[in-house]
Amino acid sequence: MLDATCAPADIAYPTDLALLNEAREKLEAMIDWMHQAREPGKRKPRTYREKARKAYLAVAKRRRVKPHTMRKAIGQQLRYVRRDLRIIETLKDEIGLQVLSRKQYRDLLVIQELYRQQEEMYRKRTKRMDGRIVSISQPHVRPIVRGKARANVEFGAKAAISMVDGYARLEHLAWNNFHEGHLLQEAAEAYRKRYGYYPEAILADKIFRTRENLKYCKERGIRLSGPPLGRPSPASRSEQAQFEKQDTRERNTIEGKFGEGKRFYGLGLVRTRLQRTSETVIALTLLVMNLEGHVPSRGVKSPFVSTV
Repeated sequence: MLDATCAPADIAYPTDLALLNEAREKLEAMIDWMHQAREPGKRKPRTYREKARKAYLAVAKRRRVKPHTMRKAIGQQLRYVRRDLRIIETLKDEIGLQVLSRKQYRDLLVIQELYRQQEEMYRKRTKRMDGRIVSISQPHVRPIVRGKARANVEFGAKAAISMVDGYARLEHLAWNNFHEGHLLQEAAEAYRKRYGYYPEAILADKIFRTRENLKYCKERGIRLSGPPLGRPSPASRSEQAQFEKQDTRERNTIEGKFGEGKRFYGLGLVRTRLQRTSETVIALTLLVMNLEGHVPSRGVKSPFVSTV
C-alpha cells in the first residue's frame, strides 16, 4: 500500500502582515544590540517602532479587513523593514556583524530573503512564490496543498509511506510539495530489494495511476489497484468491481495508520524546530508505531508509548 500525508509543524498560521511585523521586531532588537556595541555618545538610529506597531495593530485587531486596507498595511510594514535593513547595513560597515549572536545572524539572513519575497509579491500583486517562507524560526517549512475538506493547506513535511503486513516504511520525506505518483516505481524496486521479488499488487489512489506507472506494473506482472485503461468488457466489469471494493477495504489500513500516528504518537503536530530534528522525529514515530503494533500485549502496556 502506498500513500502520502503531511506532518504539520508547530507554527502559527502565517499571514504576510504578521510575518513582516515579526521580522520588523527582530530587526529592531538587532539594531538595539548593535548600537550597544558602538562607541559611547553616538546617536541611536531612529526606527519608528511605536508608529509601526500602532499601524500593525490597527489592522491586525480587525475582524474583517478589506483587500485594499490589507495591501496598504503590508506596504507600510515593508517600508519599515526596508528601513531597518538599511540601518543594519550601515551599522555593519561600522562595527561588523560579529556582535550578533548565531541565532540573530541566522534570523537576519532569513528576514532578508523574506523581505525579497514579500516585496516581489507586493509589487506583482500575487500570492504565489517559489520557496515561500512561512516561518522565520523554521524557514524550511513550506505550504503543502492537500485539498482536504478540513484544511486545504498544511504547513510541514510531506511523507510518502508504504505499508506491508502492517509495517509502515518511510519511502520519501521532503519539505516541498512533491508528486507522490512519481515514487511508485522507486517503492516497488525497494520492495524487490528487500524481499527478492516484486509485490503481487500495489494498492494506491488515483494519483499513482499514471501511464508510466501502469506500463511499469504491467511489464512486471504487478496489479495496480483501480480500473484498467480502456473500455472494460461486460464479463470483466463485475470482476473488476469486486477487486476495487476489496482494494478499497484494504487501503483503509494505511489511512488508519496515518490517523493513529497523528492522534496518539504526535505526528499531527511536530513540535521540534530544526529541520533535521523534525525529520528524525517523523522517522522515529513510524519506528515506534511499528514496534507497538507488533509486540504481544497480553494485557501489559508497551513501554514504547511512554517514550514518545
